[in-house]
Amino acid sequence: MTTAGAPEVLVVEEVDTPRPAAGEVLVRIEAIPVLYPETLMRSGAFPFPARLPAVFGFQAAGTVVEVGADVDQGLVGSRVVVSTPGFGSYAEYVAVSAGSVDAVPAGLELDAAAAILMAGSVATALFDTAAPSAGETVLVEAAATGVGASLTRLCAAAGLRVIATAGGPAKAELARANGAHEVVDHNAPDWARRLPALLGDDTLGVVFDSIGGDSLTPVLDLVTPLRGRILSYGWLAGAPAQVTAAELILRGLTLTGCAGPAWLGTVAAKGAAALDAAAQGRLVPVVDAVLPMTDAAKAHRMLEDRVAMGSVLLRP
Repeated sequence: MTTAGAPEVLVVEEVDTPRPAAGEVLVRIEAIPVLYPETLMRSGAFPFPARLPAVFGFQAAGTVVEVGADVDQGLVGSRVVVSTPGFGSYAEYVAVSAGSVDAVPAGLELDAAAAILMAGSVATALFDTAAPSAGETVLVEAAATGVGASLTRLCAAAGLRVIATAGGPAKAELARANGAHEVVDHNAPDWARRLPALLGDDTLGVVFDSIGGDSLTPVLDLVTPLRGRILSYGWLAGAPAQVTAAELILRGLTLTGCAGPAWLGTVAAKGAAALDAAAQGRLVPVVDAVLPMTDAAKAHRMLEDRVAMGSVLLRP
């Protein structure tokens, strides 16, 4: 990444191969997931956590080829997923702390591991934080791909009634395939008005909000009074949920902001659980495209234009 800006600020350059320091492992990368938050960081909406120019990227999957001092030599040859502080993974090799890698379970391909790591970890953290009870109805926004898809699968498997949103007919079908019982098109400006008819006498026990903006306002009166939980974790509308404390207090609702260092730590701790769930078939990685690393800018545009129907991976 040369500077903040359009996708074209991501350029391919040759640099020295890193070497693992004490406590680190060197991983030869085979698959790099392109993540929506990365597009925000690249554009300048979020600050980049290193001096530019710098190697970009949060995550990758590959094989340990070397270890530094104080690291078990038995890790060499292990298939792992890598999590970085926000830089370093768009590369052929990355050196990271041994504590920031998770083993890929037997039977799970590296592409699948790369595709499910972020979505599965966030979805698992959201589900565990919400702690939905049997019989509750939940609303999952953007349930066709990514976090929403994994979250829908977890909720449906737990026996919850899932009302989902998705953008357009094709993504609505994906949401249903993920286990959603009813789907509304959030591209329609009045999509929330369809919810009362779907709910009948029911209410929403949990709302998983990835749209943000003013999308929650027409939903608040549909959330279970005193017990309803809203977990806000996305800004697809371009801004966080625009809800006041008074609007929540007068309805007895709780809103949890799923962001910040503590939340990221919670998500990171769910990586192994997400990989295990994928290996066991409880989460299903879906790869839309595998592109050469030279097409990183194209991959970012695919996510920004919301045309991807699954994960987009880069191949070094």
